[in-house]
Amino acid sequence: MAVDFLIMFVLNWAAVPVGLYAFIHAAIQRSDAFTAAGKLTKPIWMAITGGGTAFCALFHFYDYSMLLWIAGLVAVLVYIVDVRPKIAEVQRGGGSQW
Repeated sequence: MAVDFLIMFVLNWAAVPVGLYAFIHAAIQRSDAFTAAGKLTKPIWMAITGGGTAFCALFHFYDYSMLLWIAGLVAVLVYIVDVRPKIAEVQRGGGSQW
C-alpha cells in the first residue's frame, strides 16, 4: 500500500468523526441559543452538519468527487470554528471575562 494512498485514506475517514461531533453538538444545544448568537436556526445547522458529514462519508478526498468532500468538510468546520464558540458564549451568559 502506497504511503500517499494511506494518507489520503486517513484524511478521508478522519473527517467523518469530526462531522459526527459537529452534528451531535448541534443536536444537544438549546434551540434559542442559535438565534441568540445571531446564527442560523438549530434545524438548519443540523441539516448543514448532517449533510456535510454525509458528503464526507459518501465522497472521497482522492477521486473526482473531491470538491463535494471538501464542501462537506468546510460546512462542518464552519460550525465547529464559528458557531459552536458563539453558542457556548451565549449559554454561559455572554458576559465579559473580567
